[in-house]
Amino acid sequence: MASFNRVILLGNVTRDPELRYISSGTAVTDIGLAVNDRRKTPTGEWVEETTFVDVTLWGRTAEIAGEYVTKGSPLLIEGRLKLDTWEKDGKKNSKLRVVGEKMQLLGSRSGGGGGGDGPRGKARPAGRAGGPPPDDFEPAGGYDGADAGGDQSAPVGSDDDIPF
Repeated sequence: MASFNRVILLGNVTRDPELRYISSGTAVTDIGLAVNDRRKTPTGEWVEETTFVDVTLWGRTAEIAGEYVTKGSPLLIEGRLKLDTWEKDGKKNSKLRVVGEKMQLLGSRSGGGGGGDGPRGKARPAGRAGGPPPDDFEPAGGYDGADAGGDQSAPVGSDDDIPF
């Protein structure tokens, strides 16, 4: 039987990430994400429900989150579910979490939209100086790989891409 484990979440960060390094030197950070759902009940009332999700980021993605993500930042995460199990006081516990494989920073670079210039005093990156961003980093405006002197046709996500 085939299986598929993919999660895409869009929400707001619930706490500032705390970047740490494991013994192998790999960066890791855990963040909380609040994902809101709004739906209509059979009686016609609107109900809002918030789901809190724990997300673990690794490697360069964790470093970028540690540097640019702050509490309240809107964030898009793509990853997979992982079940953590442990035993405490003779009782078995388990918890689902998301292992984030891709992260996209959302909002504006100059404030507004929740998390442009945060307490760390840095604007969000458009990439790294001297080359394209890492494979697992996707800036909010999209990245088509073209340098300033490259293809200047319609930008990524323009109206020309809409099929109707």
